[in-house]
Amino acid sequence: MSRRGRVTVGVLVGVFILFTLLGWGVDAYTDYLWFSEVQFTQVFSGVLVTKLLLFLAVGAAMALVVGANLYLAYRLRPLLRPHSQEQATLERYRMVLAPRLGTWITVVSVVIGFFAGLSAQGRWSDWMLFRNGGDFGQTDPQFKVDIGFYIFDYPLLRYLLGVGFTAVVLSVLGALAVHYIFGGVRLQGVGDRMTTAARAHLTTLVAVFVLLKAVAYVLDRRALLLEQHVSPGLYGAGYTDVNALLPAKEILAYISIVVAVAIVVFSNAVMRNLVWPGVSLALLAVSAVAIGGIYPLAVQNFQVKPSLSDKERPYIQRAIDATRSAFDLDTSKSSDYTPTTNADGTTTPPTTLPDDTSAQNVRVIDPQLVSEAFTQSQQSRSFYDFGEKLDVDRYTIDGKTGDYVVGAREINDDKLSAQQRNWLNRHTVYTHGYGLVAAPANKVCAGTGYPYFVSGFLGDTNSGTCSAPTDELEADQPRIYYGEQSTEYAIVGQTDKNKNVEFDRPQEQNKNEEVKYTYDGKGGVEIGSFFRRLVFAIKNTESNFLLSDAVNADSKVMYIRTPRERVEKVAPFLTIDGDPYPALVGGKIVWILDGYTTASTYPYSQKINLATETRDELTGTGSFALARDDVNYMRNSVKATVDAYDGTVKLYEFDDKDPVLKAWNKAFGGHLVIPKADIPTDLSAHFRYPADMFKVQRNLLTKFHVQDPQTFFNGDDFWQVPNAPDAPQSGVKQPPFYLNVKLPEQAATTFQLTSGVTPVNRDNMAALISGSYTAQGEPQLQVLKLPNNAVTPGPVQVHRLMVNNASISQQLFSLNRSGQATVLYGNLISLPLEDNILYVEPVYVKSTQANAPPLLQKVLMSYGDGSNVVLENNLTDGLKALAKLNKGPTTGTTNPGGTGTTPPTTQPTAPSTTVPGDLAAAAADVDKAIENVRTAQKSGDFVAYGTALKALDDAMTRFQQVQGAAGGTTTPGVAPSAGASPTPSAGG
Repeated sequence: MSRRGRVTVGVLVGVFILFTLLGWGVDAYTDYLWFSEVQFTQVFSGVLVTKLLLFLAVGAAMALVVGANLYLAYRLRPLLRPHSQEQATLERYRMVLAPRLGTWITVVSVVIGFFAGLSAQGRWSDWMLFRNGGDFGQTDPQFKVDIGFYIFDYPLLRYLLGVGFTAVVLSVLGALAVHYIFGGVRLQGVGDRMTTAARAHLTTLVAVFVLLKAVAYVLDRRALLLEQHVSPGLYGAGYTDVNALLPAKEILAYISIVVAVAIVVFSNAVMRNLVWPGVSLALLAVSAVAIGGIYPLAVQNFQVKPSLSDKERPYIQRAIDATRSAFDLDTSKSSDYTPTTNADGTTTPPTTLPDDTSAQNVRVIDPQLVSEAFTQSQQSRSFYDFGEKLDVDRYTIDGKTGDYVVGAREINDDKLSAQQRNWLNRHTVYTHGYGLVAAPANKVCAGTGYPYFVSGFLGDTNSGTCSAPTDELEADQPRIYYGEQSTEYAIVGQTDKNKNVEFDRPQEQNKNEEVKYTYDGKGGVEIGSFFRRLVFAIKNTESNFLLSDAVNADSKVMYIRTPRERVEKVAPFLTIDGDPYPALVGGKIVWILDGYTTASTYPYSQKINLATETRDELTGTGSFALARDDVNYMRNSVKATVDAYDGTVKLYEFDDKDPVLKAWNKAFGGHLVIPKADIPTDLSAHFRYPADMFKVQRNLLTKFHVQDPQTFFNGDDFWQVPNAPDAPQSGVKQPPFYLNVKLPEQAATTFQLTSGVTPVNRDNMAALISGSYTAQGEPQLQVLKLPNNAVTPGPVQVHRLMVNNASISQQLFSLNRSGQATVLYGNLISLPLEDNILYVEPVYVKSTQANAPPLLQKVLMSYGDGSNVVLENNLTDGLKALAKLNKGPTTGTTNPGGTGTTPPTTQPTAPSTTVPGDLAAAAADVDKAIENVRTAQKSGDFVAYGTALKALDDAMTRFQQVQGAAGGTTTPGVAPSAGASPTPSAGG
């Protein structure tokens, strides 16, 4: 290469390095400023210093080992080399390398060390846990070693062993290359193919490799407790592992030590050739196959498989106990709940409303469907938005505690007009949202279907007919600078205190006028100096930081503004729940987030994928998907808050017994989290059982509620989470739902997360699982198990039965308005009430007109086995209608509208002469199908029951098709008879 070419390459490389270092420096500096703003610099410095030390330590160690072996190989080169064609060819390479050999070795070593250091810095979390971890106070069932070894020590030891293997392999390859180039190893010529010095060097490296393999066998013994070995599909060491593989690995470790010694001795002291070292290595390989492979396989096939359940029984018990402990399932309390049925298998609604408020507290406002109604009703500008899904919380108003659907009114940058999307507007004008909007979860405005709003008004009062006259949940500071939709950076602050440029809210008197505002909180990073403006101009590739008059001496820049990002950054060791929610605490709007400590090395515990286990119908629509991390230990250790006005982040210790959180707190100085005893009472009143933790525990309980090893092995009492009731074919799971109710075995009304589960491959209800907090703030799981010999419909069945009811389906069809609207179904809630289960499903109607929101029009309700179905305007009317179903015949008229009156039992079976024959025949088919279902249900024959249910669905479909063809009207004689009109429950 010419001199000019070398200069050009040097300049290009220099420019690349300069810009790389500049970018890294700018990112590091702005990160430091951000951590200083939130007062978590110990996290920034702790992680940065740890990464830097690991980079230097591991990189230097790797470079030193490889470089030393390369240099040693050169020093051990033969001074005289026999003449051969091979040596003549290698001479040109020796002429290039020898004059600058030190430089070449240094360059190769530095490059290898650099990449080794990059790999090492990613292990900062393993190192911190290794340095600061303690004991769990529990031991594994095999080696009686504290669980803390597996969580805190094992991951780093395994990594260091891998570094050792890499260093030795690279050293062998590098030394072999140097020996070959400088004649220590030859492929041609007379005499030995390897000099004594080269043989001693290379065989010593091979011996070190074999010694590391001995260490690997020792760690492999512990690793058996972390791998999937136990039948059926459980983790940990099973019978074969304990009785064959563990002894085999111990024997192989001793053999490896002997082989390592043999390699050194036979190669250099006794025979001084490679024959016996080769034999030793071959012996190790044969031993590994025979002792570590063939013998365990023989034990598995000839001892374990013939009596698999008996052999694996104690190890299944280990896996059950470890999984329940690792995922905090030990807090679950199981009890039997037996619904009461009549002699004919049907159920009867209670004649009066229950004394407690559980039924009246059932939520009918669906947070997923009502967002558009919030946005349309509670905004006067098109850029306001509440997100795809709202949240559920509870508040006490006028001495009464109830569920409220809440949402933060934020500015959605995507909804700004083209004129509003310039840099000045996006970053200095439209900087914040305004108000926490709340609506009771079981109340709507009569005749409209809109929620009844009680807070978050844009003025002191609200003139809307669908709102409370005054703000019942008033915030002292309603502005939202940090929220789920705050994805852009914002520049706030003015030198001229009389110059307000930020859009605050519309004028209360004149909605076309605007109220302006200037931020006066402590949030944001000051950028008044030219240097900082330059730094942020480089970071954001935006020259307006230097040129615009909007950036002044008092300006601050707010970045990393979404609550989830802020908590993830100050606590990078936490997994953050996918559903942050806003709450009004002490007059401030704060975001509450749940943080989980996790691990993947808890012995015998079942390993799950967080993304898979937490995915359901709501994932991606208002709740974030979790990372695809495989974990086998999980605790809800932290409750975090983010102030919506100034961005203050606080981490509160929630699980004060979690050793993993204690280790992280110690790693960052001991004051990272606020002790549990210091959690404000008004904040803890808004804590709720975290959704993602509940999903993981619920999914595990579908199997691990079984604690008997034999029953677990048989798998005949496993459950599954049902699919979304209104779209079972989609394959997405039904999400759990928050309720403020009193379940059986509970002493008082409790705010809890609840979900139903069904038997595997069946649709009837198997159990109800709920998660809540005790009065002392401790998490608890309650499992209400339904009897196996009874058939109680599950969510998918109930939805199908209710919408296929002849009279109900006609009303639902009328809501469709001849194709001018779409019927949508809200969350189907299952609630134990009196002697059976009450099912509530809100019915929304969405007009086909542009921007029309879904509005709650009806409430679909069923009780017990599905033979009692009503469709009413609201929850109270529905409960009354269900109660009327138990009061016998009324005036002798049917009520296709489902208002609750019972048709006469002597309803004519023959159709009216004005009714088409096809319609009458279809109705008769429905009656017959219903009777077949009831007969199969009472007989307990699940196969016949499923067949009869399928025939009922077909009959209902034919009835609706004929009914539609007849003009959508039904005379009294045509509807399926009263004794059978409510469709019975469906079994598995």
